[in-house]
Amino acid sequence: MAIVEWKKDETVAILIMNDGENRHNPTWAEAMLAIYDEILADEEIKAIVLTSSDPKAFCLGVDVDWMGKTMQEGDWDTLSKWVYRNGEVFTAMMMAPVPTIAAITGHAFGNGAMLAGACDFRFMRADRGYFCLPEINLGIQLSPSMLEWMGRIMPYHLWQRMLLTGDRLGAEELEKYHVVKACENAEKTLEEAVAYAKTFNKSRTTMAEMKRRMYKHVLDKIANEDPIYFDNKPEQEKEGKPPVFMFTALT
Repeated sequence: MAIVEWKKDETVAILIMNDGENRHNPTWAEAMLAIYDEILADEEIKAIVLTSSDPKAFCLGVDVDWMGKTMQEGDWDTLSKWVYRNGEVFTAMMMAPVPTIAAITGHAFGNGAMLAGACDFRFMRADRGYFCLPEINLGIQLSPSMLEWMGRIMPYHLWQRMLLTGDRLGAEELEKYHVVKACENAEKTLEEAVAYAKTFNKSRTTMAEMKRRMYKHVLDKIANEDPIYFDNKPEQEKEGKPPVFMFTALT
């Protein structure tokens, strides 16, 4: 089974992550971007629904085993290239010329929660599964753009709580703050997300420009601030220090 695949339901592309916990690493990023391009090549597609085939996990974020090994090897160039490429996946979900809708059918942790947050809309099963930002417990920092796009989907006080506590929140609590639409179970989550996606029939040109203007503050962070944390810093390596990076406790 492919890491990522898609199927067409009338005017909706259902983008399915098939790699179990759907951990983020270079292979996952390349697969996601390839399928995304394939979807948009079909001019009949008016919306994208992102979901997972795993019964427990929507997406559990960074592949910490791969990342830890790469860091131990001191391969900062590979890590730097990966965070940029992974960022392209987030940007694709946010800036697609069609609406993107996350059907969160299981746990969404860390980068997985941020992937759902990069989408325009979110549906989440209420019978099981949590939405969580555990970075505070792992010593991982969020990039400036991540802080911007996640801050746009929820009230500031809730975003502050999630960042500083690492609390796990279910769909019913998140729905109170309009972060997600809570659904009965996994089947209903996908069903409702696809039904909502089918209500869209917007011009891609208009949608793309609307998003460029609406999300300009996020794009500015991606272009001007993220590189400070993503780029390898040879001058620091010469001093025997790791680059200024996102994984503070892990370095």
